[in-house]
Amino acid sequence: MQRGQQWLERLLHIAGFPAGVKTEPPAEALSSNSSQEEAASYWLTIDPTNLTPSQIDNLIGPEGATIDAIQYLANSILNLNQSRDEQSSYTIELNGYRLRRQAELRSLAEYAANIVRETGKEFEIKSLSSAERRQVHTFLQDCDDLETFSRGQEPDRRLVVRLR
Repeated sequence: MQRGQQWLERLLHIAGFPAGVKTEPPAEALSSNSSQEEAASYWLTIDPTNLTPSQIDNLIGPEGATIDAIQYLANSILNLNQSRDEQSSYTIELNGYRLRRQAELRSLAEYAANIVRETGKEFEIKSLSSAERRQVHTFLQDCDDLETFSRGQEPDRRLVVRLR
């Protein structure tokens, strides 16, 4: 966790963003039962106190593209040359973006599941990053009557929800 915090603070400093990083998990992660797999998952929250609204917008980027890229870099660089059991998952948060997006994705997953159950037809969800597709897969994995998979090639890859 400390490695992730130091790496992100250095990246922000190099890029000219006057922000620190907190390593507190989101509230819902604290209230849920955590498995050992989740124990290696860290939330790195960029402190927006010294950032302007424009800097916050720039760090999040259009549709979260910049914060997704920073998160991808964090996961790639911090896990480089680490054995599989030493690897960790890092989620980069800023100004509540990830928590809001997670709620939107959960709502979208529930909507898709309801449509599929009502119509019996598959439902495609477009314009999700690979991390967001993974989240929707996870949200629906316990639905015994549904299955999810990805179809197509980037940048037109879509998540499909259908009856089993």
